[in-house]
Amino acid sequence: MEYVSTRGKVEARGFIDTVLMGLADDGGLMVPFQIPTVSPEKLEEWRSLSFQELFLEIFSYYTNDEIPYDDLKEMVYTSYGNFRAPEVTPLHKVNDSLYVLELFHGPTFAFKDVALQFMGELYSYIAKVRGEIIHILGATSGDTGAAAIQGVRGKEGIKICILHPHGKVSKVQELQMTTVDDSNVLNLSVEGNFDDCQKIIKELFADLDFKGRYHLRAINSINFVRILAQTVYYFYAYLQLPESDKKKVNISVPSGNFGNIFSGFLAQKMGLPINKLIIATNENNILERFVLTGEYKPGSFTGTYSPSMDIQVASNFERYLYYLLGEDTVKLSEYMAALQSEGAITVDGELFARVQADFSALGVKNAECLATISKYEQESGYLLDPHTACGVAAYEKFSAPGETSIAFATAHPAKFDEAIALTGIKQEFPAQIAALFELPQHQVVVDHDKAEIVRQLQAFYG
Repeated sequence: MEYVSTRGKVEARGFIDTVLMGLADDGGLMVPFQIPTVSPEKLEEWRSLSFQELFLEIFSYYTNDEIPYDDLKEMVYTSYGNFRAPEVTPLHKVNDSLYVLELFHGPTFAFKDVALQFMGELYSYIAKVRGEIIHILGATSGDTGAAAIQGVRGKEGIKICILHPHGKVSKVQELQMTTVDDSNVLNLSVEGNFDDCQKIIKELFADLDFKGRYHLRAINSINFVRILAQTVYYFYAYLQLPESDKKKVNISVPSGNFGNIFSGFLAQKMGLPINKLIIATNENNILERFVLTGEYKPGSFTGTYSPSMDIQVASNFERYLYYLLGEDTVKLSEYMAALQSEGAITVDGELFARVQADFSALGVKNAECLATISKYEQESGYLLDPHTACGVAAYEKFSAPGETSIAFATAHPAKFDEAIALTGIKQEFPAQIAALFELPQHQVVVDHDKAEIVRQLQAFYG
């Protein structure tokens, strides 16, 4: 398997080079030269596999044998050895038409652990076998930062700096990042929103001199390995369903940066028979507006009860646009240039029809989010976090009789008690989360100023 840039100016690279590259040198995102296909027969063979075994099967299509199988196997089993559920991502039946895939059993209680525990092991492996210095730089709307830090903290040859929007993540999310007092970890709390943080990250990765001098590597979902690791649980969720529930299977996904839902799009293109891919957003509903109108236009930022989706510029949208345009890198580059210069792009005609065939989408308002949390706690005794509640609200809108839906539970509700408390529900924190409130914090609050952030990075990376 070779990998190319969506912009078309980067020659084919192998798996490890793609991991290290993250954002392509031409500013595009790396994608497989050709998406492999999984036959229905092979899919049935996978039905009895554990999550770890399935992970190895799917990655075997993409790694080009660049990593010896035994080394990859050790990384996979180490990555998921500290999850609280033996299934890694267990499937919970809520009612006759709805299952919830619990993605929050990793060390930071969020779905990002599924990919980032493996990414941490992979980066550590590459650092050792190649003698590489790896400096990870990322931005977070809350969960990515904590999961990334947990995945690489204390690892030799790796330093990590995470930017997060000051005061715009939940308290637990903030504590999970800033109570880490390891010498290889730097938290920058940026006066601004997530899009401001993400913009600076992209600009620094696009500065090839700076990127090369400081050995920058990506941990955000601009790195294709994040996308691929998330694809595994789409397959695993489907394969865990009872046979009687597999006739028409919808998957509803809370999505802000388009990475998680794009993983589903990739799984579908590989041959997973998903009926509907449902995008759930909040008031920051650029993705809903795109699916409904064909216009992709960042709007004004709104703080919500689901802060991990408070995003107006979705990084992985470019990957989807690449496939929507038939892998035409020239057209894709024109669209991205127009987005940069005009602040919006529009697809219409046949392209728009394809968008609406690929996705359904719903922007869930704050009040509906809280109402959904209350409803399911009262009726089913199941407590949803506010992001998962958006996914469940979208399931209710788009699922039809005779269809089975899987909503992704992307975080444990204890991470967002500020929202849960507004419903009148009192929850008991897991011991690991409760302990965070007694620890000192370590972070540097900085202005939304690229020059100041560069100074911080230069001092940290050395």
